[in-house]
Amino acid sequence: MQFTSEQLLDDGVLAREFTLGEIPGTLWTPASSAPVPLILMAHNNGLPKGAARLVVRARHSAAHGYAVAGIDASGCGDRPRSAADEQARAELRRAMQAGEPVDEIFESFIGPLVENAVPEWRTTLDALLALPEIGGPVGYSGWTALGIRLAVAEPRIAAAGLFAGGYVPRAQREEARQVTVPLLFLLQWDDEGNPRQRALDLFDAFGTTEKTLHANLGGHTGTPWFEVEDGNRFFDRHLK
Repeated sequence: MQFTSEQLLDDGVLAREFTLGEIPGTLWTPASSAPVPLILMAHNNGLPKGAARLVVRARHSAAHGYAVAGIDASGCGDRPRSAADEQARAELRRAMQAGEPVDEIFESFIGPLVENAVPEWRTTLDALLALPEIGGPVGYSGWTALGIRLAVAEPRIAAAGLFAGGYVPRAQREEARQVTVPLLFLLQWDDEGNPRQRALDLFDAFGTTEKTLHANLGGHTGTPWFEVEDGNRFFDRHLK
């Protein structure tokens, strides 16, 4: 891991850009001399790690006493997308404009995107846990499909906060039964791109015995700010 820049922000959080091979990332850490727990914060597919709503969440959690890391996984953010991904996205836009079913198109590129992202997140986790300022345990926050796959594949994930917006491939819907870590699941009741019943069925499928559903009125990007604060309290219970 090579740090390429750093900036001390006005809330006392240190933001550092890093590269790990071909993986670009950002690490936010609080003003603390003791090792702190880590939260892996993943955006929905295609968004950059520097997306404004992700950065605000990351800084808030770092100021609350966590190290927070985000990366641009393969095919996400500014990293190159394959010709197949670009074709699938173009077909998705066409189908949505025409009012046609889109589930199979989502399957064709989100499924591989999740599978390709998991090894890069695990490699990043290895490097982060080697840093003296990070002491574990590890939480996950963000993109549901990736969070399910990571929670199943990575035993170091101790708790997960998932945002219900976004398509979850069939493979991850089946894997949800294997998720056993404490879970906070956020649902926007009027999410235009995520059928409510599908999200409720997914919540029911999670195998953990400690799971909480927070549902709020509003569309995809309307998650209330207090849910960020509640998310920190959720991680306090399980990571500190």
